[in-house]
Amino acid sequence: MGVYLLLAVGATTAITDASAACTAWPVCGDGWTLPTTTDGYVALGHRLVAFVVGLLVVATAVVGWRRGESRRVRAALGVSVLLYPVQAAVGAVVATSGATFTLSVLHLAVAMAIFAGLVAALAWTLEAQTGDANDASGTMPEPDLPPADDHQPTIPTEPVARAKATANAYFRLMKPRLMWLLCLVASAGMALASGPGLDIYTVLATLGGGALSIGASGTFNHILERDIDRRMQRTSDRPLATDLVPVSHAIAFGVALAAISLALFASVNLLVAVLGLAAILFYSVVYTLILKPNTVQNTVLGGAAGALPALIGWVAVTGEVGLGGIALATVIFLWTPAHFYNLALAYKDDYERGGFPMMPVVRGETTTRRHILWYLGATFLAAGALAASEALGWVYVLSGVVVGAVFLWAVVRLHYEQTEAAAFRAFHASNAYLGVMLLAIVIDTLAV
Repeated sequence: MGVYLLLAVGATTAITDASAACTAWPVCGDGWTLPTTTDGYVALGHRLVAFVVGLLVVATAVVGWRRGESRRVRAALGVSVLLYPVQAAVGAVVATSGATFTLSVLHLAVAMAIFAGLVAALAWTLEAQTGDANDASGTMPEPDLPPADDHQPTIPTEPVARAKATANAYFRLMKPRLMWLLCLVASAGMALASGPGLDIYTVLATLGGGALSIGASGTFNHILERDIDRRMQRTSDRPLATDLVPVSHAIAFGVALAAISLALFASVNLLVAVLGLAAILFYSVVYTLILKPNTVQNTVLGGAAGALPALIGWVAVTGEVGLGGIALATVIFLWTPAHFYNLALAYKDDYERGGFPMMPVVRGETTTRRHILWYLGATFLAAGALAASEALGWVYVLSGVVVGAVFLWAVVRLHYEQTEAAAFRAFHASNAYLGVMLLAIVIDTLAV
């Protein structure tokens, strides 16, 4: 996390501005003079933290070698140690000569390589200490397993109670628990694209259309998976699985939600409507019917559905797909497996009962835990690169480091504890990480 802190801070324009106030090395002035401005002390603080983190990297490598870790772990640590002085030298050149585009990219790339080496060493060490190479079946699960041993919920017959249950059932069809996070993704996309002065109608129409499109996608997912839902314990009480809502009514409800959603999107601009339609079709058809039941990479590829709201938010403001929107969408795409694989671990038996080839079912829990850490590291790298946006600063960086450390801790504990509770803890930590990061983007761009 120390290396990640340096990576994220080094990517921001704040540290570039601070470096201009301290253009000597290793301190300021003639090279050994203390700075005289706040920016100068920020630059000096960055260098001091880099020195301390460098010592930690060396200490980590020494421990790895003395403990006789595997060759690949030692190689990964060796790469990080050897690249660290290179990174320091590039930082010195940036400080004394000014930051050109090439130097800035090189500085960020070397930092990413150091971080990637440490993540690789951690993943392989955890796998060696806690893994079981024989826990993978290597085969697709059978789709025709018996129903879950779970009682079906009682459907009320009294008119008022029945009406309340029906209203709640339609609400559940829309998967409301997904709405807040995906709407926050779109909000971050809009804030990143615009900065202060965001148009109120654009915000309301985009978020309203986004919430309804999520509702439509969720409804179509319920319709298409209703038979499988009856076999899985966690889904056996869904409205269509219990026949509380007729299929024909659910179809009409989903179509109505989609139509209103697209109308709201089109009132912003046509490209937003096109992306909104693509999001609905991708989740409802491509993910639900093609990816989820047929490939172990369903969660990875399905991450595109969650990434599209970032592009929708960006396009709502700018009218075109831009680099900032793509960068934010990449963060969401990489975060999705690190997030959902925890849930797949918690509900492994249920997904096997439903016939879904989730990673823990086909490749085993050891491989799944390793992939969670890989994708967590990739998410951090993408989030660190996003810090290079001129609109983002200290709120985004510090928030990412703090909640990122919590997320990483939860994932490491998952390797050792290997329980359903640990999987849910990591799942909730992933939600907290993304929620805080997105909120930090909104605050950094609109309020700071």
